[in-house]
Amino acid sequence: MGQWFEKLPNILAGSDLRTLVKRLSMAVKEQKTIILGMGGHAIKVGLSPVILDLMERGIISGLAMNGAGIIHDLEVAMVGATSEDVESALPQGKFGMARETGEFLNGAITEGAKVGIGLGASVGKHILQASLPYARHSLLAAGARLHIPLTVHVAIGTDIIHIHPAVNGSAIGETSHRDFRIFATLVSRLEGGVYINLGSAVVLPEVFLKALTLVRNLGFEVKRFTTVDMDFMRHYRPMNNVVRRPTLEGGQGFSLIGHHEIMFPLLAAALIENLDSNKVF
Repeated sequence: MGQWFEKLPNILAGSDLRTLVKRLSMAVKEQKTIILGMGGHAIKVGLSPVILDLMERGIISGLAMNGAGIIHDLEVAMVGATSEDVESALPQGKFGMARETGEFLNGAITEGAKVGIGLGASVGKHILQASLPYARHSLLAAGARLHIPLTVHVAIGTDIIHIHPAVNGSAIGETSHRDFRIFATLVSRLEGGVYINLGSAVVLPEVFLKALTLVRNLGFEVKRFTTVDMDFMRHYRPMNNVVRRPTLEGGQGFSLIGHHEIMFPLLAAALIENLDSNKVF
């Protein structure tokens, strides 16, 4: 990997990738905060094992995902796969009507509100307690097991569990807002660290920007850090709310364009080899 990586052209995206690996390596070695914000698509394309490895190694300080993320993560834990043929199910009104997914997640969220914990923590705890057959592949379960904060940021009406009879809007709002406060705490420690936006075009870039302005308003020094947006095309909000605006005070933002299932494992492999070899590419 190292020899191949060294042969990448040291220009444009090749140069950006090298610099990003260096900054990630430095953040890990200096025990700075590294946050991964992600959309549900990252789970659908099979990146959970890569992310789990980074969690197990102690590289990731916290994860944040949108509401779709918990659906795909749970279904992987339940049956080892996740996806739905929307085009064939939508005409009959069957899209999103799976009973098991809605019952499990809405039940976990409602229980989380009762006991005063966040949405991500509650779902992760319930996956562990249910001893689901593929729980070892669950990011939420790993977060609960490893005590790594995993926050979930929900937009009401965007997820299939919101059309389920067991949905509890107040519980979703309460637990997701608690997760926002946890996420803001992580962002308050981001000085010298790295924020990665993986495949979230709207929700996570907006959440990140609001958390950043909140912690700066409260007096936290969060100016010199690194951000990167990773997606298969450039979008307005990630480019402005992740790459450009947050780093104007002294940080540096990057945009790496390419398929998640190729680009993120490449970044993770380069980082791990860099750390293991104690070598800077």
